[in-house]
Amino acid sequence: MVLGFRIRWAVSLVVALFMVGCTAGTTEPSESAAAPAEPASSTEIAEVPIPEGLARLEGKATVELVVGGEAIIIEVDGTQAPITAGNFVDLVERGVYDGTVFHRVVREPQPFVVQGGDPQSTDPSVPVQQLGTGGFIDPDTQEKRLIPLEITPEGAEQPVYSQTFEAAGTTAKPVLPHTRGAVAMARSQFPDSASAQFYFALADLPFLDGSYAVFGYVTEGMDVVDGIQQGDVLESAAVTDGLDSLVTE
Repeated sequence: MVLGFRIRWAVSLVVALFMVGCTAGTTEPSESAAAPAEPASSTEIAEVPIPEGLARLEGKATVELVVGGEAIIIEVDGTQAPITAGNFVDLVERGVYDGTVFHRVVREPQPFVVQGGDPQSTDPSVPVQQLGTGGFIDPDTQEKRLIPLEITPEGAEQPVYSQTFEAAGTTAKPVLPHTRGAVAMARSQFPDSASAQFYFALADLPFLDGSYAVFGYVTEGMDVVDGIQQGDVLESAAVTDGLDSLVTE
């Protein structure tokens, strides 16, 4: 009975994470999300060119978030998730996260996630029920920036792009797993729908591994994360080290 409850709980939370992803209306998988003709083994991943034209982080960076006057320090790992990490660092540097609201906090029946980063949450006129559907609008294109799902399997030389591990046919574990303190991108059911929203893992969440892109970990201030309540404001975000590793061309 306990095992059955835990399975149902995990499935319901994954479904909820899909539903409150970054992009409304993008729930159909793209052609790039189809499984390869011959499923790859845990160490043989089909090579896919790294997407071009997106910010990327060629190394590691340190980001400081301030919530309630207290700091949360994140090590952002561009060595394993260059595009996902680069997108986050770029948005931090642009000031996109300053003043945003943590719109979703799930701790019951078991600790799950604290989610925020929706740019539209800085606008008090936006209805609360709409939060969780917004993304970053690139001022140069006036379009929503979307990044591909990017997860590096253990033993692989590059990430798997635009598909979950299940779709890619690999049973490998990700190099960056969903352990407590992991920071990852939220998205809708469409794999390439992440934009700006991110979440903190409040516990080890292995059932999300291979389906959502972790790009860093909390190194200090996890007690601050544990204290975040729905509606709390992310007062500021700043890159304190590693900005020279960000490539935006």
